[in-house]
Amino acid sequence: MVRNVAGVMTELEPEDFYLLSGVEQGMRFSEWVNRGKLPQLSGLSPEEVGYRLDRCATRELIERKTIQYEGYTLKAEGYDALALRTFSKRETVDGVGAPLGVGKESDVLEVKSYKPLALKFHREGYTNFREVMRERDYTADNEHVSWLYTARKAAEREYEVLEALYPDVSVPQPIDQNRHAIVMDKFESVELNRAQLPQQQAVGVLELILREMQCAYENGYVHADMSEYNVAVSEDGVTVFDWPQAVSTDHENAHERLCRDISNLLTYFERKYPNSTDRIDAESDTVRIANSIAAGQFESVDAIP
Repeated sequence: MVRNVAGVMTELEPEDFYLLSGVEQGMRFSEWVNRGKLPQLSGLSPEEVGYRLDRCATRELIERKTIQYEGYTLKAEGYDALALRTFSKRETVDGVGAPLGVGKESDVLEVKSYKPLALKFHREGYTNFREVMRERDYTADNEHVSWLYTARKAAEREYEVLEALYPDVSVPQPIDQNRHAIVMDKFESVELNRAQLPQQQAVGVLELILREMQCAYENGYVHADMSEYNVAVSEDGVTVFDWPQAVSTDHENAHERLCRDISNLLTYFERKYPNSTDRIDAESDTVRIANSIAAGQFESVDAIP
């Protein structure tokens, strides 16, 4: 887990951010930024660069490595600090609170603002840069040298999709985006994988999710990473979140990914709620439901064309 950097934000001075920004700029061209280039990149004198490197390293915002030269790279905490400073200057965020969720590819924190909001830091590529480079559509056709790019592109992609879907689809309301971070509305729900639905409600909740998927399709998108971990349920309905892998409905693999999303859901409900889903079969119903959603005709699992 990446350390919550909010605790050191008040200790940082403007020149520290100049240094962090200089390292960020240098990482566009090299994973490790040559110390000799940092005065030009940061706008600081060589002496000031040395002082700021020590301050940022002590606070574990950057990492040093001696290869053929003395090089520096941003740690996730350093990139977080840059995004937080931007949100603060925009008056989007007043403070950072407790963690709301920690995953392999993101950290979500509660933030203080004019109302309770959630701050999501994308981590794609931070620990598995080459794997993400191979798998994600938003990196497949580009040459990069840094995980910063994949994390930022994931955040940009998700923010773009949320803006396109909200409020027609039950997704978190997007508020702001910078670098690898998104500020969005905080929703009071329980993740589907942790929910214990009454047996008689299981199919109804499944149908709610499928209708949201149909609405998303009508608005031009397939989630492409749907599972019990990306849906939250409450008394008010369902919320579908985590959209960085979404593809447009005219994508060459859109129907295949729609089928995979549906299969994941049906398989989960079959496994967890067998007594109420005995009339559903993931293997035989997936394609029919996908075709029904693509045609805008899905109403219920009992009325699949």
